[in-house]
Amino acid sequence: QVQLVESGGGLVQAGGSLRLSCAASGRTFSSYAMGWFRQAPGKEREFVAGISTSGGRIYYADSVKGRFTISRDNAKNTVNLQMNSLKPGDTAVYYCNARRNWSNYWGQGTQVTVSS
Repeated sequence: QVQLVESGGGLVQAGGSLRLSCAASGRTFSSYAMGWFRQAPGKEREFVAGISTSGGRIYYADSVKGRFTISRDNAKNTVNLQMNSLKPGDTAVYYCNARRNWSNYWGQGTQVTVSS
């Protein structure tokens, strides 16, 4: 069982930056691939960024490439999402995800609002 707690969301003007953090419980964090997803009002949840267990493989949605950076610290059981050059279209609830084999865990989400 993995419990995920996101933090760092908030209100920011277009062009600004935010850093989201996800803290995971448990001693097996390093065995989980981690990711960030987001869900805007009236839309389906979508993939934003993913990182492999060791951090050696990283993936981004086309919409955030060059603006967002995902990272993880296996010693601290955390995964972060640095978001720069934010746009109003980035407004959504952002969710942290942990995945290993058939196990899939979600955090409660953190709201990011980007004003124009």
